[in-house]
Amino acid sequence: MKNKLEEIRSILIEHHQEIRSAIPLIASENITSPAVDEACNCDFSHRYAEGWVGQRVYAGCKYIDKIESLCMDLTKEYFNCCFADVRPISGVMANLVLYNAFTSRNHGKMMAMPIPKGGHISHAPFETSNGRKIYGTAGTVRGLDIKYFAFDEENMNLDVDASAKIIREFKPEMVLFGGSVFLFPHPVKELSEVAKEIGAHVGYDGAHVAGLIGSGYFQDPLREGADAMSLSCHKTLPGPQTGAVVSNREDLVEDLKNAAFPSLFSNHHLHNIAGFAVALTEMLEFGKKYHEKVIKNAQALGSALQERGFKVLCEHLGFTKSHQIVIDIGNFEKTVGLGGTLEALLEEANIIVNRNLLPWDIREGRHYMNPGGLRLGTSEVTRLGMNESEMVEIAEFFKKIIVEQQDPKKVRREVAEFKEQFQEVKYCFQSPNKAYEYLKFY
Repeated sequence: MKNKLEEIRSILIEHHQEIRSAIPLIASENITSPAVDEACNCDFSHRYAEGWVGQRVYAGCKYIDKIESLCMDLTKEYFNCCFADVRPISGVMANLVLYNAFTSRNHGKMMAMPIPKGGHISHAPFETSNGRKIYGTAGTVRGLDIKYFAFDEENMNLDVDASAKIIREFKPEMVLFGGSVFLFPHPVKELSEVAKEIGAHVGYDGAHVAGLIGSGYFQDPLREGADAMSLSCHKTLPGPQTGAVVSNREDLVEDLKNAAFPSLFSNHHLHNIAGFAVALTEMLEFGKKYHEKVIKNAQALGSALQERGFKVLCEHLGFTKSHQIVIDIGNFEKTVGLGGTLEALLEEANIIVNRNLLPWDIREGRHYMNPGGLRLGTSEVTRLGMNESEMVEIAEFFKKIIVEQQDPKKVRREVAEFKEQFQEVKYCFQSPNKAYEYLKFY
């Protein structure tokens, strides 16, 4: 077994060393500070605390209760709301809380975004190019009848008039805004008014943009008509992998609490709540500066890539108002390949991105494993101290690999040299903030 232990350690070291030299551009990822890492490594990870604060099924929870109460208070302060449940262990679990609270079991009705047009896999079934629907997502497992918003492909957003017509005809119990590709604020105010006409609840999946919202950017769904917002805490919010539900509807508090426990989980991940509390203190202090830079970097990266021969979506709208940009790589299909191929080429150079379906990919018969798009995010590189000038350098790496078709292994050396300048976590309290300091434990 000692050999296996050494093997495990060796793999972890290799991963840490590789990510130390990488340019991480996955839009759903971020990096935590040493203070968050310390909190997540506490004894809470060994403990149980089923139930609500002060109503636990287990003894030994007095300090856990204090931290969870503090975390809820910080969440309410950050999102300016009256209710926060920090027990969901992921963004998908937070979505399920909304489904439980706002829709009927079996044959309940919901509207959401389709996956190829930006919806998350927890929202709706995935429809293939031959019209077959792949079920098993969180919404369909719960037995929901799901219809899609109408989508404006040119502007990468919901079509208000056409979606309003569908809401009135379908009469869902809940309409769910938000998505996995989320470049621009959704028309929550306009369509929430329509939803209320037919008595529907309004949910908002803020997993990707929660940090932007909390810091005062993007949009303010709880004041635009959303009854509750689900979120994950490790994307634009640079916390540990966990989730939360927030609301400003006092009359819905008990419904939301009961929709979470005990129907969806028993114990939650207590150490991650401690880490999330620390991340919230960081964002309440530094979030405005951090998230302003995240958005500026995304726009700068979009512009720099466009100038180098890449078709970045929505140039006419400034590319994005979030942390994401999306590239249509169809013009490279014959010379280099589509999403799966380009993702692998970039990874050879230690630039980490994800391939992504575009709204028209299904019509063109493209598979989600090799789609026509790439999705990039700037949350992590911004947290490591990069600015607009570094976005230009990153775009140059893309040009070398994809446009000029240089050897990715050669570019990899340049990437490592570039990344060596960015080894500290910014926008947090501890100093110095070595991003990869935990290597010392191995």
